[in-house]
Amino acid sequence: MEDNLRILIIEDDKYILNFISLSLKTNGYVFDTAKTGIQGMSLFYSNNPDVILLDLGLPDIDGIDIIKSIRMISEVPILIVSARGEEKEKISALDAGADDYITKPFHMGELLARIRVVERKLKKAVQGDNAEIFQLDYLTIDYERRMVLVDHKEIHLTPIEYKLLLLLVENKGKVLTHNYILKKIWGYGETGDSKSIRVFMANLRRKIEKDKTSPRFIFTEVGVGYRFANE
Repeated sequence: MEDNLRILIIEDDKYILNFISLSLKTNGYVFDTAKTGIQGMSLFYSNNPDVILLDLGLPDIDGIDIIKSIRMISEVPILIVSARGEEKEKISALDAGADDYITKPFHMGELLARIRVVERKLKKAVQGDNAEIFQLDYLTIDYERRMVLVDHKEIHLTPIEYKLLLLLVENKGKVLTHNYILKKIWGYGETGDSKSIRVFMANLRRKIEKDKTSPRFIFTEVGVGYRFANE
């Protein structure tokens, strides 16, 4: 991977497109722009971008369908930039395979921060991430010994709590919907009960977080799901 990310912006709002383009250029990113879904898919196939910034409300193709089409052939990170603030739209985009979302209006600093999260994850993927130990602040996971430590002291997790923690860490920085977690941990999705997730997540937080009112690791995306801290 080159030092500079190649970003594909698919956005039909001229003002937003110019705003994002100027900010990316100022910060040294290489990017392509598309105002329609068809043009965006064409640039995706021809230029192989490292990240896609996608508006859901395009004039020709619904953004959800674009996510599904891309996910059939690629795991390229997709960041939704959309005016659709409803929870069901966010959930649909994430369930379709988007990695994150930011709702208009937004501060460019926030969007750039989300892009840097993706950039760090991509660099780790290129370098290889086969470490047998995961460590972030005062939390340590020893994969080989199946041990979890807080301040170097072992804590006991149930099998479900341990699986939940590994799933969150594996996808750190990414929002995981309730449906996604249910499918990965329990094997079922929309028919499942998200209350069970909240119970297990509360127990997990109680064991690994020092301050439950100001979590360090597990963040709640209200009405959508959970996100594990990226750093």
